[in-house]
Parts: sequence; C-alpha cells; structure tokens
Amino acid sequence: MSAPEPAAPEPAGPADGDVLTAAVDLARAAAVEVAGAPDEVGEHLGASREAASAELGEVLTHTFAAALPGYTGWHWAVTVARVPGDEHVTVDEVVLLPGDSALLAPAWVPWHERIRPGDLSVGDVLPVTEDDPRLVPAYLADDDAAADPAGMVVAQEVGIGRERVLSAEGRREALARWRSGDRGPTAAIARHAPGSCGDCAFLMPLAGSVRLELGVCANEFAPADGHVVTTDHGCGAHSEANLVTADTTEIQLTPLYNTDTYDSI
Repeated sequence: MSAPEPAAPEPAGPADGDVLTAAVDLARAAAVEVAGAPDEVGEHLGASREAASAELGEVLTHTFAAALPGYTGWHWAVTVARVPGDEHVTVDEVVLLPGDSALLAPAWVPWHERIRPGDLSVGDVLPVTEDDPRLVPAYLADDDAAADPAGMVVAQEVGIGRERVLSAEGRREALARWRSGDRGPTAAIARHAPGSCGDCAFLMPLAGSVRLELGVCANEFAPADGHVVTTDHGCGAHSEANLVTADTTEIQLTPLYNTDTYDSI
C-alpha cells in the first residue's frame, strides 16, 4: 500500500502591512463620513506605519489632503489596523491635523491674563486669584479668615477690616508704574514745573508706608487734580509759584506833545 501524497500547501495570504497599505478606499470612505461631504477630502498623500505589536498587529495611517475652506495646509489622518489572523481591516480613528504650513489659532490665554489696563467696563468682573503676589493676608487665623468670626472681630477692633492687603511687591509695582506715568517725575510738565509736589500745599499725602512718596493733588486748577502723584512730580500750579510784579518806580515817562496847535519842529 502506497503512502498518501502530501496535501498541496495553501497559498499564503497577503501580509498585514500590504493589506493595510491597500486599504486606501476604506480610509477615504471613513474620512468622507467624518467630513460630511466627498469634496472635502482631497487626494491621497501617502501612508505611514505606526508602532506594531504581536497582539495588535500592524497599524498604519493614511493621509488625505483637506479641502475644507479655511483649512489650508491641514490634512485628514485615518488610522487603520488589522488583528493578526483576521481578514478585516479596522478603522481606528479619523482626525483632521495641521501641517507645517497650516494657519493655526493662537494658544488659548485665560481672560484674566489677557485683560489690560483700561479694558474693564461697566458690569465686568475681574476675579483675583488666590496666589496673586500683590496681596497678602491682613491677619492670620487657624481657619479661613473670612469664615472665622473671632478673627473678624479682632480685625475690626484693631482697625484692619480687610481680609487681604497689598504686599510689599504690590506696593513696589504700583509705585514703579505711577513713577513712570504722566503723574511721575519724568513727565514733561514736571520737568518744567517751578517746584515739586512734595513741598506744595495742595498735596494730600497718602497714609501708610508710601506717605513720603505719594499723594493726591487737591488743586482744582492743576492737571492732576484728584489724581495720585509722586512727591517729585510737579506742575505750574504749585502753591509757591508767586506772581512777580514789575517795579515801575524807575520808568522814565516820555512827555506827550499836542501838535494840533503848533509844529514841534
């Protein structure tokens, strides 16, 4: 009895990578489904292989040009995969990604960081963060000062009242900002003033540690009336800018002649 002939080997199927590379139509259909219109998915730009593993098999990403208005330089990226031993190709994800020449929106900046001096209007609220370096607690308590009745009583008795006050950094920032502004010593009106605000009777000094450096102008005729000024600021409305009158005692008067009746020649 002769031995049976060995069965002919089955033809080898295509490798996972070749199957995924050929899945262009499947990837395009997935991109069109996400885009919502066929004309928003352009030409096939290529495919790039992602990391592969024995459990997940090959993973590949097809790239298509984006034809959406306003998305110049963007592209559709469709990632497909095939489980080892499975004949089906699976679409993992479809995303719209920017390229090197894509126009991107600027990075998001929170509103309280974007706002600038003068931007606040009626009804706007600018919250202060808990870690604002310009502020420090006015008094310390074991619990939250705002929720500590005993701490509030003590604060009212010693005259503090406020839960937080300006820190040394906050005072330095304010002083530097005001000194470099229109009410500081470098302003043109201060350089031509007959005296400084520090020795002007119309200056109302501020209380506290800035008493010798800042005050409020109380001269209604001064440009800085009602504004905070530095003591080395100044203007022409200084209280000691006295009017000097001319001395007319030595003026020689020229006699006048009436030439209606005679000729002086």
